[in-house]
Amino acid sequence: MYQTIFIIIVAILIAEYLVSRVLDYLNSQERATDLPEELSDIYDMDKYKKSQEYGKVNSRFALISGSFQLILVMLMLFMGGFAYFDKIAEGYTSHPVWSALIFFGILFFLSDIINTPFSVYSTFVIEEKFGFNKTTVKTFILDKLKGWLLTIIIGGGILGFIIWLYFQTTDMFWIYAWIALSGFSIFMSMFYSNLIVPLFNKQTPLEDGELRDAIAKFGEKAGFKIDNIYVINGSKRSSKANAYFTGLGKKKRIVLYDTLINDLSINEIVAVLAHEIGHYKLKHTLVSMILSIIQTGVIFYILSLFIGNENLSMALGADNYRFELSLIAFGMLFSPISTIIGLFMNVFSRKNEYQADNFAKSFGFGDSLISSLKKLSISSLTNLTPHPAYVFAYYSHPTLYQRILAIKGKG
Repeated sequence: MYQTIFIIIVAILIAEYLVSRVLDYLNSQERATDLPEELSDIYDMDKYKKSQEYGKVNSRFALISGSFQLILVMLMLFMGGFAYFDKIAEGYTSHPVWSALIFFGILFFLSDIINTPFSVYSTFVIEEKFGFNKTTVKTFILDKLKGWLLTIIIGGGILGFIIWLYFQTTDMFWIYAWIALSGFSIFMSMFYSNLIVPLFNKQTPLEDGELRDAIAKFGEKAGFKIDNIYVINGSKRSSKANAYFTGLGKKKRIVLYDTLINDLSINEIVAVLAHEIGHYKLKHTLVSMILSIIQTGVIFYILSLFIGNENLSMALGADNYRFELSLIAFGMLFSPISTIIGLFMNVFSRKNEYQADNFAKSFGFGDSLISSLKKLSISSLTNLTPHPAYVFAYYSHPTLYQRILAIKGKG
């Protein structure tokens, strides 16, 4: 039985790799030389060529890094690497929770160290070449160390608690784990910007002035109370612009990247915020959270049906049952289902984006939203003509062209 599971895992990993490579190839071939009228004024010829080159470079990089990842995992599978590191962890302690945490810690740090050169190349070569990178070596190293610390404290804490629940309750652990993780997700959605973001970026309240007045005026018009508007120093790492809405209830917060404020006019910034506020007013934020909680519960339930099967552990080279190995095997087997769920969530997300765009348009910000989207595309060298299959598989937002047509009433 475990041999069959092993074969299925290998087949899934290879199939996912091939599908991703095919989609990347289709997308790379879709880069048009003649743009639709609605997109013709975004790039001049030099800028458009630069955006094409940026896409090609990233596509080649994805091929190399993706192939490396596949080879690494295959070596771990065929050479019994997972079972080998599990034996090392077991040598430190026989306690199931601590042994599992040591095992996952070994995998995390080895994986992160091995993949760091790819991250360095992406940041300091590719992003630097195309004028995006603002990250210093010091910031990169500090980000890495802070990321490790958060992974140990938060990731290790959650994982250890889930493993402890399993050994305490076995069949019913999925319910307790679901409740605990859902509660943590809600907590983080409310306090992430207060607790985690300051570790990496400086956030300052938006100063009084024309921009804040314009945002407040729109908030009154839309029936949306805006108290917390912050500016984040996104330019510390990248020249790309962004804005986001976070939190629930009294903890909701609007965050503007300083690059966004520098690149866009006041009307355009308000249009972007009108879109983000639209998500909240139209209950997209709430519904997405509910769907995420339901999805988490389904995953935990399915996990509870299989996690006790020793064949999962043996498929990864163990001689007997090991919770941590069964968890990894389950994750690999569940991957196709996760992908299908992701496709449906992307469809749902793209529909929400259209509705949020229409919300902004209903307040007279249609043209400003279009011009802001165009500027944001320029600042990130967006591929203006992605392949439809690639969009369906990976895009949580409609393409720029689709959004412009919809805002203009032509979609």
